[in-house]
Amino acid sequence: MLAMILAAGLGKRLRPLTEQLPKALVPVAGKSLIEYHIAKLGAVGIGELVINTSWLGELIERRLGDGGAFGVCIQWSREREPLETGGGIRRALPLLGPDPFVALSADIWSDYCYSRLPSALPTGRLAHLVLVPNPPHNPDGDYGLDTGGMVRPRDSAGASFTFSGLAVLAPELVADFPDGAVFPLRDALRRAIAAGAVSGEVHAGLWSDVGTPERLAALEQQLASGDAAMAQCRGERRI
Repeated sequence: MLAMILAAGLGKRLRPLTEQLPKALVPVAGKSLIEYHIAKLGAVGIGELVINTSWLGELIERRLGDGGAFGVCIQWSREREPLETGGGIRRALPLLGPDPFVALSADIWSDYCYSRLPSALPTGRLAHLVLVPNPPHNPDGDYGLDTGGMVRPRDSAGASFTFSGLAVLAPELVADFPDGAVFPLRDALRRAIAAGAVSGEVHAGLWSDVGTPERLAALEQQLASGDAAMAQCRGERRI
């Protein structure tokens, strides 16, 4: 199984930190965000990675190289201008191949163990999303989840959850968008959810969208106090 790490964003909300440093390389407890993901993916046997880059992407490539130093193999999908989440995934499809793959945003941190992700999707399923309880910066959430584990549009009738930035996606989810199109992943998910083709699960553990200096500081404090630790997935199945 392959994984794609989305690392092409401008990181505007983290400025001035990201004026000279791409957000994927922002350090948390002495380690860059993207290195946490690479270590966790490698720990569960996901060693073939695609990473998209744009803003200051050469710094990410210089740090990670071909991935050999981290025990993985990295292919690079370079974008002249950021194509947003959906457009970045669409551009990278030739590198990702025909099978479902893990997709995750570089600027999140969680103790979710990646071995819990499904290694395949049922016929007709286009995505499986990891959702989290709504954080203060997104109190209304993004999606609902029915009792059968299928994601539905957010409404006022039931509980809502926030998309964590971690998912398993089928290439068909974005394949009919033009290569080079600029669009968020939610545009593709909206269609698939309407078609009943997206499942989900709720992760109730630690999670942070490291999108602002305040959230970065809060995560640093959690880690420093010992309240959080990266899930090592020892003894669990490998995907």
